[in-house]
Amino acid sequence: MTVKKIVFVLGATLALVTAANAADLPRRQPVPVYPAEQAPIGKMPIGKSPIGKAPIGKAPYPVAARY
Repeated sequence: MTVKKIVFVLGATLALVTAANAADLPRRQPVPVYPAEQAPIGKMPIGKSPIGKAPIGKAPYPVAARY
């Protein structure tokens, strides 16, 4: 009975190690397909949108303590 358990545990361990090793093998990735024309470099409107420009949560003027 104990020999069966040992063989079963060794088989399960070997299967787990084999599956983990197979999942870790590198695979060839497909070559990306690019459009025929060249991409417009430097034309992306980064920083042109009004996101983050509104003074939400900011005081409109310096707050000074009055005594």
